[in-house]
Amino acid sequence: MTEFSRVSTGLGEECGVFGAYDMDGHDVAPSIYYGLFALQHRGQESCGIAVTDTKGQRKVLSKKGLGHVNDVFDEGTLHELKGNLGVGHVRYSTAGGTRVENAQPLVINYVKGTLAIAHNGNLVNAIELRKELEYTGAIFQTTIDSEVIAYHIARERLNTGTAEEAVKSAMKKIKGAYALVVNSPRKMIGARDPFGLKPLCIGKRDNTYFLASESCAITAVDAEFVRDVQPGEIVTITQKGIASDMSMAVPEEKRARCIFEYIYFARTDSRIDGVDVYHSRILAGKALAESYPVEADLVVGVPDSGLVAAKGYSEYSGIPYGMAFHKNSYVGRTFIKPKQSDRESSVKIKLNVIPEVVRGKRIVMVDDSIVRGTTCANIIKMLKSAGATEVHVRISSPPFLHPCYFGTDVPSDDQLIAHSHTPEQIRQMIGADSLGYMEISKLKNMVGDLKYCDACFTGNYPMEVPGEDISHAFE
Repeated sequence: MTEFSRVSTGLGEECGVFGAYDMDGHDVAPSIYYGLFALQHRGQESCGIAVTDTKGQRKVLSKKGLGHVNDVFDEGTLHELKGNLGVGHVRYSTAGGTRVENAQPLVINYVKGTLAIAHNGNLVNAIELRKELEYTGAIFQTTIDSEVIAYHIARERLNTGTAEEAVKSAMKKIKGAYALVVNSPRKMIGARDPFGLKPLCIGKRDNTYFLASESCAITAVDAEFVRDVQPGEIVTITQKGIASDMSMAVPEEKRARCIFEYIYFARTDSRIDGVDVYHSRILAGKALAESYPVEADLVVGVPDSGLVAAKGYSEYSGIPYGMAFHKNSYVGRTFIKPKQSDRESSVKIKLNVIPEVVRGKRIVMVDDSIVRGTTCANIIKMLKSAGATEVHVRISSPPFLHPCYFGTDVPSDDQLIAHSHTPEQIRQMIGADSLGYMEISKLKNMVGDLKYCDACFTGNYPMEVPGEDISHAFE
């Protein structure tokens, strides 16, 4: 794990990417800033923006730093980033450490010009690809697998006629999960891995095109959502419009969208692959109420991703829905916690129970997951200290039993409480009066006919994965 940790479940977010191309020549840095602001929930460790002027000297101007978007950028900085084609990134480190060198976008200067690349996801063959590049003379500046992708695209560009062909050639070598935004001097290219593990969508405002990890970022810049980039699709946006290449796509039955986008990662107001995140979480709550009914006085959700599932539980069960927690919005989703012993105090910095809401009541508490169990136990303790007579825990995901290799910071088996304990043992350890996890068979209710990846629950990975944790292999 990095020095930053996810407070309410122990999970790390993914990353967020946002690209903009203004065909009329206006500066796009302000739009990218607002797009990244809307994607801040996907990563708070670092962020960056890189822009170029398609009608000018082809020079890339960039700014990156550690911290939140509004920590790294101000009005003066954005004014200096002049260019009508740009890409931005917010990062949570699933591979590589927390250092400014690992912030994205990555800017590559090579014989054919310049590439600016932003990546969300993780490669499963990054180690072997990196070694192959190193033995042929590549010198790496970062410890992230995104640089491996950048090098391969740059090298393939030497043997192809266009940047999009180079991206396609690189996609034939890289394996894993990725949503990419690649800017060459006069093109914006978006690419999504063949399984569709990571989301990517297209937006348009007047004569400006956007690529974003989530539709909420398209809305944030007052643009119209056009469509999702399809799994395996490469879209190329130029002055002529959008061109699509589906030659890397796999059949629908092999696709594997990350189910955790719908459970936790995505913002509630986003729509991914035709499924509303809000609606999917309502259905998750209803499934929990159907599977684990209980006599109680109030249903509450742990902010933020447990709130909508709690509402769904309330609607199905008929038990009133209430707000039991005050969340300190100024903390954000992550902050520095140097020691494991600080976990309890960090929860109290982030969340406080409202005593008059829970005092004397039997509570159903809905959250998105239990990873190590420490945080959940502390929240239950807080509720009971505030006067709750019973706390019945409902989790809108199945038990985590296996690590994720695709860009979600699910830790190794020995840190997953469900890997070595039964639900009843976990219930006793966290101090809950009852505990119910989402049934694996009911996950499909959340996303309808979409094919999804649930490997962190089942061990059924959509592709061959390494035999060991590779998330910090380059550090």
